[in-house]
Amino acid sequence: MSDYDDAEKRDVLRDVADELREEDSEEAERVAAIVHRVSDIYDEDEDVDAQHVYLNMRNILQISEQGGIER
Repeated sequence: MSDYDDAEKRDVLRDVADELREEDSEEAERVAAIVHRVSDIYDEDEDVDAQHVYLNMRNILQISEQGGIER
């Protein structure tokens, strides 16, 4: 794949995340955060891979399910 393909994927994912944020709900914000984080895989300025993103998002979702950091 070329860099253009990755940049296009990143931009589409970030556009989807932005649209989700317009829903103004906690669930939409969580999904938007996940989609945006996945887009980092396609960003040449980010040093992440799919496994790193998965583990990061799993941790965030677990904390969220437990009521957040400030319980």
